[in-house]
Amino acid sequence: MFPSLSLLIGGRFSRAKQRNKLVSFISLSSTIGIAVGVAVIIIGLSAMNGFERELQSRVLSVIAHGELEGVNKPIGEWQNVIKQATSHDKVQAAAPYIRLTALAEKGQQLKAIEVRGIDPQMEQAVSSLPQFIEPQAWAHFVPGEQQTILGKGVADKLGVKVGDYLTLMIPTANGSIKVQAPKRVRVKVTGLLSLNGQIDHNLALVPLSDAQQYANLGKGVTGVSLKVSDVLNAASIVRQVGGSLDVYVYLRSWQQKYGFLYRDIQLVRTIMYLVMVLVIGVACFNIVSTLMMAVKDRAAEIAILRTMGATDGLVKRIFVWQGVFSGVFGSLIGSVVGVIVALNLTPLIKGLESLVGHQFLSGDIYFVDFLPSQLVFQDVLLVSGTAIVLSLLATWYPASRANKLNPASVLSAK
Repeated sequence: MFPSLSLLIGGRFSRAKQRNKLVSFISLSSTIGIAVGVAVIIIGLSAMNGFERELQSRVLSVIAHGELEGVNKPIGEWQNVIKQATSHDKVQAAAPYIRLTALAEKGQQLKAIEVRGIDPQMEQAVSSLPQFIEPQAWAHFVPGEQQTILGKGVADKLGVKVGDYLTLMIPTANGSIKVQAPKRVRVKVTGLLSLNGQIDHNLALVPLSDAQQYANLGKGVTGVSLKVSDVLNAASIVRQVGGSLDVYVYLRSWQQKYGFLYRDIQLVRTIMYLVMVLVIGVACFNIVSTLMMAVKDRAAEIAILRTMGATDGLVKRIFVWQGVFSGVFGSLIGSVVGVIVALNLTPLIKGLESLVGHQFLSGDIYFVDFLPSQLVFQDVLLVSGTAIVLSLLATWYPASRANKLNPASVLSAK
């Protein structure tokens, strides 16, 4: 008469008021436990997705995927190095750079920074720096004007803004063992680099020819930066390029400096998948307790159904459906809550930071100074599906116990 009699009876058992208040409490707690577990895992996975997105869109889009740096001396014929490097089929672009360590001074404030000399036209082929700098500042970033584009974190530390002047103290080296006074260069801040992360707190950009004068390199450069097509295989590509050059160079890739971030994100993601199974599994143990008590609470109904001709499979499916209802309901609630929080995680955390007056992620320590979030629909399906499957497995033993009840002994006891 009914398409699924076990589904109908299981649904009525789930909605009916339990005679035993403890059964109702444990049933509610199991549903809440699954909902909380699903929501927390969805939020956590979304945060990991957000960190990976920011690593790729902010850090890896700005820093060089690989670097070819001169051994103990500048690279003089860097144009030939770029030509040879770009001949590799997986190298998309190359650009020269000069790296200096300097001390930025403004009044009584001092800050150790990295000064990087770049050619604006060639640099934008290997990185996305212009996206994080005011367009006007980048367009007028020309040599011979004693100008610099300063990281926003450095500017905040020194208390300078666009249009202000500061002094760069650059070490001088001429091969002598004598300690020499640093070269002092007065530069104007014409723009700010705003990446909202660690790079903002230690970087200043100057035009390439100006950096050559500051470091007395003539026409040489410190090295050549590379952009590769396969970012995760950058170390291997850089080794191949280095082996094909006519000059000896140090080989570096982004993985040497920031590779630990990518590995940590993947490790935490793997751990969270394991935690997902454990947390939801623990919540599903409450389903076992609920159904075991429900079997005892519904023993008379089961006996009546058996006397009316209910088969073993029907009785078992009734309690399987009852357990699945708890798992599905908890998964749906947890998924909705998790999706809502994950979509608004960044503003929620910023609001919490302003409320408590403390910043959880500091830009001078972490590569971003906010908690990012990116919701992936596949993660929602995976987490909610895992919760439903585990809740289904949790119903097996209680349903088997219900199947073994003796109608005669139950009804005679009544």
